[in-house]
Amino acid sequence: MKRINRMAAVVICISFLSAASSAHAADSTLREVFEDAFYGAGIGALVGGAILAFTNKPADHLDYIGYGAASGVLAGTAFGLAKSARALAEINNGRVRIAVPTIIPNLVESPASRQTTVMWHASLLRGTFN
Repeated sequence: MKRINRMAAVVICISFLSAASSAHAADSTLREVFEDAFYGAGIGALVGGAILAFTNKPADHLDYIGYGAASGVLAGTAFGLAKSARALAEINNGRVRIAVPTIIPNLVESPASRQTTVMWHASLLRGTFN
């Protein structure tokens, strides 16, 4: 009975994620975040299943697949949100959007001292003008 409940929960979660990832959203950012979360869940479940091969009794540790899928959803969602946010404030066709900026590392070489330093760059304002 416990196994049937787990399988039903997994099927329901997969159906919700697939429906959410195939939804036609007006904003493509939301669709991309859902797709990244869905792919993260699949990859996490595969990693959790692969970890089962290294346990003594795999049947006792089937929850690793669920933990892997949950971790994948969180990582995929974080990746999708970080990928979609480009600047702190973005102005597009008169609409202002506030988001977390993407922080980009840059390697800068100093010709005088021949040292390489890491400089962090974040866009604070981005806009398109027509």
